[in-house]
Amino acid sequence: MKNTNKNHQNQHFPVLLEEVLSYLDPKEGESYLDCTAGYGGHASKILERTLTPAKAVLVDRDQQAVDYLNDQFTSEINIVHTDYLNAAQKLDNDNKQFDMILVDLGVSSPHLDIASRGFSIRTDGPLDMRMDSSQSVSAETIVNGYDEDDIVEILRKYGEEPKAKKIAKLIVENRPITTTTQLANVAAQAWPGYSKVHPATRTFQAIRIAVNSELEQIQQALPIWINMLKPGGRIVIISFHSLEDRIVKDIFKEYAGDHYDALLQLLTKKPVAGSSDEIVNNPRARSAKLRAAVKIKTKRTE
Repeated sequence: MKNTNKNHQNQHFPVLLEEVLSYLDPKEGESYLDCTAGYGGHASKILERTLTPAKAVLVDRDQQAVDYLNDQFTSEINIVHTDYLNAAQKLDNDNKQFDMILVDLGVSSPHLDIASRGFSIRTDGPLDMRMDSSQSVSAETIVNGYDEDDIVEILRKYGEEPKAKKIAKLIVENRPITTTTQLANVAAQAWPGYSKVHPATRTFQAIRIAVNSELEQIQQALPIWINMLKPGGRIVIISFHSLEDRIVKDIFKEYAGDHYDALLQLLTKKPVAGSSDEIVNNPRARSAKLRAAVKIKTKRTE
């Protein structure tokens, strides 16, 4: 590996790092797939233990993250610029298997810190929210182009927003909306009064999830990841809101348990949360939930 300790203005601090290392339990010579490698915080620590960069695949859909990974890591590592579903499908078609698979879902700190990416409620920027800046659909597409009923559905389905109908009506009435601050102020009109959590939080979450097809990707990719695990291989998934965690919980439950054709054994009966010390140093850990499992056999009984 190259030097991964170089300063970076938008460095991403890996959430639940000690827990990830504990459940993945990296060993020398093992293979590793990081489906959301970001800025390499988890990967650098795991590869320090495996000492096998040629057996590592780091995936990210964000070109800025991929550029950073290419700068920080040795060329022996396979760094792939695509979303994790496309990567999983291609790797599975190529019959690739791994000892460890890590998925850190949600928005990374650099996404929130760079105003021009359009993820932040509190920092003014364009209505973007694309993790892959080359895709056509952005937050602006939804906010200014979708029908009111479609926006209601997005806010309810992906944000569990109780005032979805009111917020969708406000969005349509205030078009065109061009910045994150404008959108936040419009959504906040549906929630008058003081709130510790910004009243537009669920609106931003819902639109971001819709822009990036996040839940659909998890639903389709997780069975593929399980298939790609070697016997004895470990998978760790970190989610950041209940909708993601529910999908992971349900699919893990489907593939694990006491039934005779179980492929997985759960390593976490309940999701693991960040410690109070970590939350102080890394607020992103506040909503993090980690689930882990180990592969106990290669395929189900016919």
